[in-house]
Amino acid sequence: MKKQFIQAGFFLLPLMLPIKANAASITTFNQLYVFGDSLSDRRNTYNSLGQTYPPSPPYADGRFSNGPIWVEELGDKLNLQPTLVTNPINPTEGINFAFGGASTGLDNAVVPGLGLPGALAQVLGYEDSLKQSNQKANPDALYTFWAGANDFLFLDETDFITPAQYVSQALNVLAGDTVGVKNLMVFNLPDLSKLPAAKIGGRDPKNLSLATKSFNSALEQTLNVLSQKPDLNIVYVDAYSLFEQTIANKDQLGIKNISDACLTFTSPTTFITCSNPDEYLFWDEFHPTAATHKLIATSALNAIEAKSVPEPSPALGTLAIAAWGTAAAIRRKRKQSQLTIVGRVPGGLSTHIKVES
Repeated sequence: MKKQFIQAGFFLLPLMLPIKANAASITTFNQLYVFGDSLSDRRNTYNSLGQTYPPSPPYADGRFSNGPIWVEELGDKLNLQPTLVTNPINPTEGINFAFGGASTGLDNAVVPGLGLPGALAQVLGYEDSLKQSNQKANPDALYTFWAGANDFLFLDETDFITPAQYVSQALNVLAGDTVGVKNLMVFNLPDLSKLPAAKIGGRDPKNLSLATKSFNSALEQTLNVLSQKPDLNIVYVDAYSLFEQTIANKDQLGIKNISDACLTFTSPTTFITCSNPDEYLFWDEFHPTAATHKLIATSALNAIEAKSVPEPSPALGTLAIAAWGTAAAIRRKRKQSQLTIVGRVPGGLSTHIKVES
């Protein structure tokens, strides 16, 4: 029988309730590994760029928000705080590999050429470290992956195909025999046309909306195929539905502004912030407020609790972070034939494939 992945259901009541930890479903995780972009980056970009970007303040201590982000909120409930890849201490509770501005591929979409890895490079770097240490992924860890927005917002992608291919490859590497992830949490994209950034920089909200839906459809096809692996638990967090329902029910959630950024830069060094950020959906033109991140964490926890997780087995031991090399991962070349997307291309959309050098 085909094994289905679990998609989180989003209803107004669960979003309004505080996060509660269900011991029966989440205590099986003993590590947390994070791959992605600024939505999941606690401080990696900040550390890599000499603690100058994002400027803090107005950003909160290297986060791309005004306070804790979803992965911190969820980590608190799992009693896990992963080590930053840029802070190589003993990573007993997992590693956060996410970098702000990460593309789905090998490089950074916002500041390319500086050695900040894209999401695929993060995954390939982790795969390399496992090979070097002759280990596999911890079967009792939770691995999260969330990327895609930067390709459409900064790389001027004309279709969804290249980003979806990179994500498909990254997820297949994580779930493959070499790495062997057992518990994989994957986020789709919210409607990028709803971001304040969609209205600036010459961006076309209509194209962003179409690209989002097509990318999400391709992602679901990839996950449907991966879900057939009998030893893989996929937790699918529907960020698209979360944001749509949050916007539709903003009054009940105490959100008064769903279209503007709380933070506005009047020059590279001067800025204006709103007085009530908890009542805003967006902190800046691209990123959610800390209040919105709490809703994301609640949805992620709901998705975990909807999915049964295997009983814990003895830990494999701590993975040495020193073996992980960002530069080596970015230099690593993968042939285009390896960048495969599972499933068909929706009719009427371009099938042009853009290869990232």
